Amino acid sequence: MALALQTFATVKDANTALKSQGSRYLGGGTLVVRAANEGDVSVSSLVRSTDPALSSIAVTDGKVRIGASVTMAAIARHPDLSSLARAARAVGGPAVRNMATVGGNLFAPAPYGDFAVALLALDATVSTDDGEAPIETFLTGRDSNRAIVTTVGFVLPPQGDFRFLKVSRVKPKGVSVLSIAAVLELAGDGTVSAARIALGCMADRPTRARAAEKALIGRRLTKDGIAPALAAAGEGTSPITDPIASAWYRAEVLPVHLGRLLLT
Repeated sequence: MALALQTFATVKDANTALKSQGSRYLGGGTLVVRAANEGDVSVSSLVRSTDPALSSIAVTDGKVRIGASVTMAAIARHPDLSSLARAARAVGGPAVRNMATVGGNLFAPAPYGDFAVALLALDATVSTDDGEAPIETFLTGRDSNRAIVTTVGFVLPPQGDFRFLKVSRVKPKGVSVLSIAAVLELAGDGTVSAARIALGCMADRPTRARAAEKALIGRRLTKDGIAPALAAAGEGTSPITDPIASAWYRAEVLPVHLGRLLLT
């Protein structure tokens, strides 16, 4: 099937073109091109923008702003984003990371979207021409979103506060059994004062482990201290079943891998 490709200098013009039926935005192409190649007849034309802001990374006073067209490879090698390198490298192999973008990862269905899991743990915001929204709000409504994502922003956590783990059967680039990201803040006495834990593959899109977060507050990161959080890890989740793993298996191994992440 032949696809028309339109290129625009500004996001505003690209957004206008996206209003046409059958048009889809082309970032890195790892999602939309595959869909077209697999026979998705709903895709008839592709729209892209060369706006330089889409490919920029800005880190100022601990505040990070990443353009939606920035690739996983660019994040992995950026000197100020070393804490996120592991999450960026969890996305496919080198060839995929050279194409896969931050914006595209936000729309990737489970079992993909590992970097979006990291952004959820980081309490990121997602910006479009329509404005800025918390990432949880964006993920909830992403299926009906037609506006082009321009940037994501977040505050870079202190060294050691951010943790990420991807579990896969084939390493290093296998599809996720599950992925876990966490931002943990410790009080002076070593107890957890704040926690955000995000999960991949435990729903059809990245989701928070709110019960586990609540159970960690005031606890130490020891085997006994994290036990209540591990027991509550699966509350409110709806793990997916796919050729990689069943929902039952994902629910069973989640506490094991969350425990490993919390104790590292």
